Parts: sequence; structure tokens; C-alpha cells
Amino acid sequence: QPLHTLRAAEKELLPGFHQFEWQPALKNVSASCNVGIINGLSGWASSVDDSPADTITRRFRYDVALVSALKDLEEDIVEGLRDSGMEDSACTSGFNVMIKECCDGMGDVSEKHGGGPAVPEKAVRFSFTVMSVSILADDGGEEVAVFTEPKPNSELSCKPLCLTFVDESDHETLTAVLGPIVAERKAMKESRLILPIGGLPRSFRFHFRGTGYDEKMVREVEGLEASGSSYICTLCDSSRAEASQNMVLHSITRNHDENLERYEIWRTNPFSESAEELRDRVKGVSAKPFMETQPTLDALHCDIGNATEFYKIFQDEIGEVFQKASPSREERRSWRAALDKQLRKKMKLKPVMRMNGNYARRLMTLEAVEAVCELVPSEERREALRELMRLYLQMKPVWRSTCPAKECPDQLCRYSFNSQHFADLLSSTFKYRYNGKITNYLHKTLAHVPEIIERDGSIGAWASEGNESANKLFRRFRKMNARQSKAYELEDV
Repeated sequence: QPLHTLRAAEKELLPGFHQFEWQPALKNVSASCNVGIINGLSGWASSVDDSPADTITRRFRYDVALVSALKDLEEDIVEGLRDSGMEDSACTSGFNVMIKECCDGMGDVSEKHGGGPAVPEKAVRFSFTVMSVSILADDGGEEVAVFTEPKPNSELSCKPLCLTFVDESDHETLTAVLGPIVAERKAMKESRLILPIGGLPRSFRFHFRGTGYDEKMVREVEGLEASGSSYICTLCDSSRAEASQNMVLHSITRNHDENLERYEIWRTNPFSESAEELRDRVKGVSAKPFMETQPTLDALHCDIGNATEFYKIFQDEIGEVFQKASPSREERRSWRAALDKQLRKKMKLKPVMRMNGNYARRLMTLEAVEAVCELVPSEERREALRELMRLYLQMKPVWRSTCPAKECPDQLCRYSFNSQHFADLLSSTFKYRYNGKITNYLHKTLAHVPEIIERDGSIGAWASEGNESANKLFRRFRKMNARQSKAYELEDV
């Protein structure tokens, strides 16, 4: 086909092609529909002197991107309407769209050419997934889902909204870049979208749920102290010491509005308290929360965090730490070497610098425990390790699966019992590790999973995996594969 027809076809696939309108019109957002990729800092005065500001970030306008995502689903929505017996004429209003938002920093995305120093270039990617489109029947009955994303964690359903070259730890730049997105999202919450779907103008309301953030990012955008803080949890106010005493009984208390109120208290100190008292009053909220997230548990990083913890328990058990006072660094190193050697021999697991998802999945198996048990001297400790892993494997599907009520109903029912049993094991047999301390993700796994599932129906479906796997694509398009092989250098992306 001649180039211009291809161009036209391509344009239809990019945000910025479809006609739509908002009622009422969005505040501070232009009404034009045909905007494609824009400079992410649009609307910000350029004050960045070291790099030209227009190279830092590119994004789609949020509303335009959502329209494009809905148009992609047009056939599915129409088919869903047909299947649920909603006749075309009856339903032009009352559509509700559930959006999952993900945002994740990526380290080291510098160009690999082999020449010159490697510059520490970092990127932040913000993306969204249309989780479901549902409609309220005219008679005010149930909400009927006309579309549900079958693979909410695939990079195919995860639409990029904003690509930025900043370090996720650089709070000022991050707020500058995500600020416009937050503003647009806020405007869209108070308005409805009129968009032709299946030949009829329909009206949509959007509900945004920021669940695809790892703990570091949540703490950053919600104004909490960093993850080493004694306020261990982004869902409840528990301190680390409390969480290690009472491992299971906590309920979700934190939310965005409360964080904002607490920040105000932190800022104004209305009761003229000392820094310590003040910090205890606001439970570690010491910066201004600028983006609303949904308090949930990030399934992927939960896996990784807990595997790291088990890896350390394995080392300690090989060295029988439960009878020793404080082992030297040399001893610890030798146990770690023994563990790595054993895992490599029995499980073909190469040691990794930082725990990753694949390693975590292989490590958290009964065969890995059996391999470790060969190095553990006492039979009763071995049995305790096996029991710990058995319980963990009973609990894990509940927060990993997309729909636990369908996929693992028995484990879901037994979750609270299992987590109580798991906590009892930790606080008795393994208390040398959990005396006054516990890791953030372990606390969440034990204390908050049933409540989140009751509220949202799933944890796995709302996780950040889609965004994480799309990071790979991002590297691919930046031609970052020089690390893996030379075969890619000739190809033209």
C-alpha cells in the first residue's frame, strides 16, 4: 500500500483520532480530540537547565488515551451488550469503566554502545489497564459487566500513558511529571465521557484505582516515610515492633484523604508536640501525598519479598542460628555459599544479585526446601521448615491468582487459619528472626490478604505485572539488548 494509507491506518491506532466530548467539559484540559503524543511537561515552565526539558518526557493526554483504549474494545463491548441481552436502544448511559493504574521506575536504561562511561539513566513508566466495563440496568438493578479483561497482567492489556527519563527517587521531578496526569485524572472523575460505541453515543464514567505500584512508589506518592521506617505498612498504622508481636490481626486503615489530613497535622503541629510525639500522631506521614493510590498488596513484589525472607531463613537454619548468640560475618558468608551451592546443584538455580520473580518462584517450592533440608542438621528443624513452606504454598495462590474465589476456593477459605498457623510457627520456632522485627511484605501477607480480597475480589489481577513485563518491551525499543547478545545490533526496530 502507498505510504499515506499506511500512515492513516497507523494514525487510527494512536490516541488522538476519535471524536468524543466530556460533559461537563474537563477543567484545565483543552477540548480538542486530535492530540497525539505530547510533551509530558506541557504546561510547566521550562526551568531545567542541564538537559533540554522537552527530551525528558512524552505522554498521551489521559482522556484521549482512555478514549482510544475504549475504541479498541468497541467490538468486545458491543458483543458483551448483545450477550447480556441489553438491547442497543436501551443503554446509552450508565457505563462504568474500571481502570487499573500502574507506575514503576526502571533502573539503567542508558544506551549500550560500549563507548564512554555508562550514565545512570533511569526511567519511569506510567500505564493503565481497562479492567472492566459494566452497565447499570435501567430498572436500577445489578451492574452487568459487558467486558472484563481476561488477562489483566499481560503487557498487551497494559497501555502506556507516559514515559519519562527521571529517577523515581527524585521526588521533585517525579511530581512535576506526574502532576499533569493527576490533574487530568481528577478532572475526569467529576465528568462523563460521551463517545460513540457501536454507532450510538454512549456515556461513560471512569473509576481509577492505582494498585500497580510497588511499595517504594506507594510510599513516595502517598507521603509516607521510606520502607525502612518503623511504620511498616502502607495499609495500616502498625509499627514494626507491634507487627512482629501481633502478626495476623490488623485491619486496613490508611487512605489518601487521611494521609492528606495527617500531612496537614505534620505541617502545622497544632498541639505543639515534640518531633517524636508528632511523628507518632501522624504515623509516619511526613510529606505531601500527591497521588491517590488504592491501598492493596503488590502480588509480584510480595512474592519477591517473601522469597528473600525464606532465603535468609534457609541460611540461618543451615548455620543453626537459633542456638548461637551472634554469628560472625565469615560464618554467615559460609552458610550462604553452602546454600547457593546446594541450590545450584539440586535445583539448577544460579545465585542472583537481587532476588527476581523467576528465582522467587523456583525457590518457594517443596523441592527447594528438601534440598535445603539436606544441609540442616536436626530433624525437628527440618520438619519446621517443611511445614513453613507447606503453609506458604497454601497461602500463595490466594494473592497470586486472578480470581481466587474461582481458582482456589479451598485455600481462600483456609487463609486466615493458615496465616495464623504460619505466624505461630514464626513466633515460636523461628523467633530468633522475628523478635521485634518483621519484613513489610511478610506483615502484609499475614495480616491484610483476606480483607483486601473481600473488598476487591482479587489481589493478583490488580498487581503491577503487566507494567513490569512491558518494561522489557521498553528496553527492546531502546535497543538495550546489547547486554544479552550481539545478534540484535544489525536489526532495525
